[in-house]
Amino acid sequence: MAAIRTIRHFWPDLNRWLDELPDTRWGPLVVYHRRFLLWWGLLMFLMKLGSRRQLNFDLRDPSTQVLANLNRLAGTSQESLPVDGTLDHFLGHLGSAPPDRLRTQMIRHLIRMKALDDARLQGHFVVAVDGTGWMRFRERHCDRCLTQKHGETVLHLHMVLEAKLLGPFGMALSIATEFIENEPGRPAEAIPDTPEAKQDCELKALERLAPVLKARFPQLLLCLSSDSLYACGRALTIARANGWRFLFTFKEGRLPEVWKEFERLRDLSPANTLRLTLPDGTLQVYRWVNGMSYEDSERRVHTFNALECVETVKGETTRYAWVTDFPLERNTVVAVATKGGRARSRIENEGFNVQKNSDFNLEHPYSMNLEKLKAYYYLLQIAHLILQLLEKGSLLRKVAGKSAVGLFGSLKNIARRLLEAFRYIHLPEDAFDPAAASSIQVRFNTS
Repeated sequence: MAAIRTIRHFWPDLNRWLDELPDTRWGPLVVYHRRFLLWWGLLMFLMKLGSRRQLNFDLRDPSTQVLANLNRLAGTSQESLPVDGTLDHFLGHLGSAPPDRLRTQMIRHLIRMKALDDARLQGHFVVAVDGTGWMRFRERHCDRCLTQKHGETVLHLHMVLEAKLLGPFGMALSIATEFIENEPGRPAEAIPDTPEAKQDCELKALERLAPVLKARFPQLLLCLSSDSLYACGRALTIARANGWRFLFTFKEGRLPEVWKEFERLRDLSPANTLRLTLPDGTLQVYRWVNGMSYEDSERRVHTFNALECVETVKGETTRYAWVTDFPLERNTVVAVATKGGRARSRIENEGFNVQKNSDFNLEHPYSMNLEKLKAYYYLLQIAHLILQLLEKGSLLRKVAGKSAVGLFGSLKNIARRLLEAFRYIHLPEDAFDPAAASSIQVRFNTS
């Protein structure tokens, strides 16, 4: 089976890594092995069940092959299937930090085996950074909620700042997360214009996320890519302090004086122009300026380059622009714009939108306990990572000679077929064999 072989091929030691996760449950009362429960939780997201309760409805029928297949996947010998509350109880003991570390192990292994190298930009992995809404409540959920007022209605929110590695063929792989949340103990009704009233935000979260990302991937060449919010002294300083390249969306409203200077210097540099006509008739005009400078509110001086791409498709013209410290020349501007600048949108499209709108159910409260909620969040990110490798990999394509979506119709259908196979087919033994999986070749493609 393609899904199992994909997992075994890319992470042959995954079950051993699961064994290394802590388990604080009291031994004499433990019925289900940690590996078994972690796979139980991952299957909820891999099969896009949408909620914990669906585990009970879709996977607990004893007349199916679920128990046998799950035992072989986890390397266990359980005699029954758990209820969803058993998973929730276990995650309460596990906490959120271990599944976060597990995600890091999985990403590191992909990098070491060079599975993602085709996505590098001038030797750097592009990491898109952006924030998104996660949980929303009408009543205060906890003292870490952000608050947002809409007329007379106050919403209580949890948000996250995600760092997603932009892999080959449209992948957006989660590699680090910082939760955007207020400090514990913040009053429910903080007095305006006081220190207690200031809430957490994306840029504050970036200051916390950066050292985590650096510690996890200290030697990795990275390029931060994000929207115009990050085109400021704070984010530029963070990138340079960590030895990372940067590529941020450039808008007149964010850096008005710098934008004016760019337009002036651009018009004085006609040699810095590249015109391309794509096979579909799209016209692209690239123009750039090297060696621009900007002094931020802290009197720090930043130097960078600016790139503009004006694209005309069927008579409609769109302008894109970025600031970056990549050197800009005729032979580099297209790659910088396409692999770094415009690819940033994948964090929203292939990342947040897929996780919210394709039955991953990112915004569903899988628990009301914040620490458990975060553990479920990381399990979702790991499952999305696995499914992207399955979707873009060659194993499913070999089945029907076409792409995974072409074969099954949609990503949702792929998850449904995985559920059906797990329920009704006693999967072949060699599908679970890491040695057999390591000998196969998996190539990425979208055709």
